Amino acid sequence: MRAKSLPLVTGRARVNLSKRDLSRYLDPLLIQSTRKVPPMLRDDLRQAQITAMKAGEKDRLAAVRLILARLKDRDIEQRTAAKPMEDDALVIDTLQKMAKQRRESIELYEKGGREELAAIERGELAVIEEFMPRQMDEAETRAAIEAIKAELGASGIKDMGRVMAELKARHGAMLDMGKASALVKEALG
Repeated sequence: MRAKSLPLVTGRARVNLSKRDLSRYLDPLLIQSTRKVPPMLRDDLRQAQITAMKAGEKDRLAAVRLILARLKDRDIEQRTAAKPMEDDALVIDTLQKMAKQRRESIELYEKGGREELAAIERGELAVIEEFMPRQMDEAETRAAIEAIKAELGASGIKDMGRVMAELKARHGAMLDMGKASALVKEALG
């Protein structure tokens, strides 16, 4: 389908451009920013919501809705952010924060003797962890730290910031950075 002819300057010839031809003249960064990449994790969450509704799993449905609500809040925050995050990275970051909150809540509820509330939090944590990428175990984390330490030539605790930054850049989605921080400190100390 051809685009409509529009006069470029009054009195001059008209130019017909297809969308493909027109795209050659537009800024490539503008084109990339308007192109939508299918958000994979978000689709999985929406599908899980539908499945939970159909199956009548009230607890699972509540947890998935909680995740989707938090993602909507993060989307609103991203509107004013100086540097917006990629969608899957945003989802993973949100899931990691929610999982950390649940673990802390479980610990506090158990200390307070509120086992019924801890059980609810464990159920939510299980649903959240289903959507998170596979987490690296301690041995894999130690191996990654040693590899980064060797690459950067890190020798002491003063290099901890550089090692942590590189570790987060490479494996951030697959690590609990709190636990990784303790392992980096141990490796450099």
